[in-house]
Order: sequence, then structure tokens, then C-alpha cells
Amino acid sequence: MERASLPSSIKILGLDADDTLWQNEEFFRLTQDRFADMLSAYMPPDPLHAELLAAERRNLGRYGYGIKGFMLSMVETAIDVSKGQVPAHVIHDILTMGRDMLNHPIHLLPGVAECLPRLAQEYALVLVTKGDLLHQEQKLAQSGLGDLFEDVHIVSEKHITTYQRIFGAQLAATAMVGNSIKSDILPALAAGAAAIHIPGRYEWEMEKADAPPEGPRFFKASSFNKVSALLMEM
Repeated sequence: MERASLPSSIKILGLDADDTLWQNEEFFRLTQDRFADMLSAYMPPDPLHAELLAAERRNLGRYGYGIKGFMLSMVETAIDVSKGQVPAHVIHDILTMGRDMLNHPIHLLPGVAECLPRLAQEYALVLVTKGDLLHQEQKLAQSGLGDLFEDVHIVSEKHITTYQRIFGAQLAATAMVGNSIKSDILPALAAGAAAIHIPGRYEWEMEKADAPPEGPRFFKASSFNKVSALLMEM
């Protein structure tokens, strides 16, 4: 349930992008299901998904977040589970799926298009998102939301030091809004900001974390519309 309101000292909103402003994880899930169908001759879906997740964990430090790293991890997994016997056309199809994901149009989540312009009139908006630099820039341009942000930060990780570097002395006047407890909520709170969690429909295994205890700077909202209401009631 949403808490009553944020403190009136909040002047800056940090906003995550993927699965906070627009859909993202759903496309990964759909592609992962197609990948399981393609590799069904070598391994059932559940253990295959575990193998793919393990490859993503191993490769995160090399490839970072995003579709390109996911695609390379799928190729690696296909080769490994087939013991090098996967046909070339399957590798080709994996690369095609990755390109399709990169070219997929942006789908804003409910309430974003209506509420974000109103929030931009009252708060300084700062985008803080992980992922591939080029693709995140493309998605922001396609979203039509770019002009609403006073600053944009596309980062390799979201640690306490990330929020300290971005918001500095303004942390006490900042609220971070995002779908990931691990990346958007816990480090922002630890850095000294407030935080608003919007649970997504899907949660990537590598972003799972326990929610923090109830406190005066941690808030929950069931949708972006509720975020707007939470802020505007101050």
C-alpha cells in the first residue's frame, strides 16, 4: 500500500528507465522462451534457463547489461549445451532475435506519458539507467521523453557511489524512482536519498533483492500514476 506522501524537501527525481518508464524485461522473457524452443533437442527449458542465467552472470563483467550481452550469452549457452553441435542456422536465428530486440519499438508503461510532463514542471528530473550506451540513448530518443530530463546518466552499475557522484550534496532533496530493489532502491537509500519502488510485472533474476524495512524515506507505488499522486499530494 502506498504511504501518505514524501517529505516536502524533495526537489529532484531520479528515474530508472527500463521497466520503470517503458517495457523491457517482457521482451527478454519472450526471447528466452523462443531460445528454449530452439534448443529443445539438447536440454529442457528449466535447466536451459539456468544455464543461460549462469552464462549471463559470468559475462556481466565483460559485456555489461543489455541486449548485446544477452545475445552473446545465448550463443555461448547454445554451444555449451549442444557440446558444440548446434547448427549454424540456430546461431543465425539467435543473432536475428537479438537484432529484433534492438529494433523493437518503445512501449511506455501506463501513466508515464501523462504524468511525467506534469512532474517535470515541479521537479528536476534526472534519468539514471543501466545498459548499453548506444541502445539506451536510442530508446530515450524514441520514447519522446528526452526533453523532460535535466540530466541523463547511463551507467554500468548502480552502487551507493553512483548516486553520491550523480546527486552529491543534493541527495537529501532527491527521490529515486525505479522497479529494482537491488539497483534503484537499496543503494539510493544508503546514499541518503528517498526512494519509490514500482514493482514490475517481471523481475530479472539478477535484480532480485529483499525490500528494505518500512521507513520515513522508503515508499511503494503500484504504478507510475500512483507515483505522481504520491508526489503531488505533498
